[in-house]
Parts: sequence; C-alpha cells; structure tokens
Amino acid sequence: MPSAPVPPSAPPPQPSHPVRGRLVRGEVLLLDGAMGTELERRGVMTPLPLWSAHAVRDAPDAVRAIHEAEARAGADLLTTATFRTTPRTMLRAGLPASEAEALTRRAVTLAGEARANAGSGRDIRVAGAMAPLEDCYRPDLAPPRAEAAAEHGAQALRLADAGVDLILVETMNAIAEAVEATQAAMATGLPVFVSFLARDAHALWDGAPLEDAVRAVDALGPDAILVNCVPAAIVADCLAGMARATRRPIGGYPNVGRPDLEHGTWSRDDELSPERFAAHAESWLRRGALVVGGCCGTGPDYTRALRAALPPVLVE
Repeated sequence: MPSAPVPPSAPPPQPSHPVRGRLVRGEVLLLDGAMGTELERRGVMTPLPLWSAHAVRDAPDAVRAIHEAEARAGADLLTTATFRTTPRTMLRAGLPASEAEALTRRAVTLAGEARANAGSGRDIRVAGAMAPLEDCYRPDLAPPRAEAAAEHGAQALRLADAGVDLILVETMNAIAEAVEATQAAMATGLPVFVSFLARDAHALWDGAPLEDAVRAVDALGPDAILVNCVPAAIVADCLAGMARATRRPIGGYPNVGRPDLEHGTWSRDDELSPERFAAHAESWLRRGALVVGGCCGTGPDYTRALRAALPPVLVE
C-alpha cells in the first residue's frame, strides 16, 4: 500500500526538554485515560477502520471535551486521537490518503485547545500517539519492515510538524514493528515513549519475550519503555521483567475490560472501579514505574483516582 511522502527534515534532539527533566528528577508522569472507549461511552460512534479518527472528523467537540476532562482530572500527558490517522487507514476507509495529514493536525490541535481550556496552571504536555499500522491483536498482518519504516517515519514527522511535545509509540505487538516505529519517532528529536501490548506478564502478543522486546528498543534510546492495554493485575509483574532488561524509566497504563476481537468492540469491567484500579498503582510504583495511566475502558474518573494515589508533584 503506498505511503505519503516523507517530509524533508527533522529537528535535532532536545536534551533539555521538560518531559526528560521530569523523568530525570524521578517525577511520576500521569498519562490520560482512553479516548476510543470513552467516546463510545459518551455515545459517539467509533467504527473500524478509523475508530477514534471518526470523531476527529465528525465529532471534534467530543474529542476536545474528553481531553479537557482528562486535564482537569490531573493528567500530565494528553494523548492525541491519532491512533488511526495514517494514509493506510484512510485508504482502507475509502478516503484519500491525504486526509491523514488533515486529521493528524486536527487531532493535535484539539488536544492543545483542551489543554488551554482546562487552565490548570500545571505543566501538561501533548503526546502524539503512533500505533501498529494494522491490527493491534494481529501481529501477523504487519507490513514488511521497509514499508513499516517509511509509513511510521511519515506519521512521526506529521505529528512533530503538528506540534506535539513527545511521541508515544503504543500498543506495539511485535519487536520488528516496535523497532521501526521507535526509530521513526526518535528521528524527530522529540522525547519518545514506547509501549508494548503484552499477552501476559512475560510475552508480547506475537509470543516474543517481553524482556527481549524491551532490550531491542532500549538499544535505540527512548525516554521511557511501557506496557499498555494489559490487565491491571499483571502490570507489576510486567514491570519486574522490564526492569531486568533496561535502566530507562518504565511504566504502564492498563485497561479495564477486554476486547471483542471479532467485532472490534470493547467490553468494560465495571467491577474494577476507579479506586480499585488506582489501588494497583502502589505495586507499579514499587516496581519503579515513572509513567502510569489508563488504557481502554478507563476515563477521567480513573485518571482522577490515579492522581490521588500518586506522590505529590515536585515543585522546584
């Protein structure tokens, strides 16, 4: 599948970036909750293949409102609704590949507007999301590495050009694509977090050992390595293995519920309340987590509960 032209240049690395400084100081950064499942909870349609990108096109006020609610709930990082704003997905949806540029830019703008509207006075940053090019739960569908490198490279530069503060390479289900996406993100010079989708506490969705995956991206020099969209109960065990494979900041943002892989929908677990979810965070912190948050099934209430459970933010 053809990819969009890659923009000509990338900015140099930014060693004094505030996000890096906060991690160096040992400050725990709080990611926001999920976008796609929160849109569904609010009655906004998110059908495949565009998923949350549908709302960027057709319900931007809802996207902005969710970002703003997350900022008010205490999130340090607002994740853009760019999980599926790639040319590959546009073509699959019957749209021009060029629509990827407009939707990516609009998604970043919505997060920035929400940050301004929240008026919290805190240092809130916008994280540009980059996801597997195909299905999160089907690593066998991933494109060849050269193709993945070109497409991730173009998307990383679209995010950087749109003005994100850092790039979150997330839900990576296989080592090869994680490496290509991380390299592409790091070429922008922005801080980069990379997060893996683990089948259990020891392996990725494709069966590769989680520790091997961590070592593979650790060699590239990202600013943090995480796991996401896993059950809250296994995050501590994931972190224990990750800490054996890297000395970089680690963390996790688990889900609440489970996916319906046949229909592409999400089933929430109402038994895991925001308070019970946040109670797990103590074990994550003991394992060394410096980045925590929520994935599918979570929302502002979960972010608020996590904020209350975390150590107070350091003030210089």
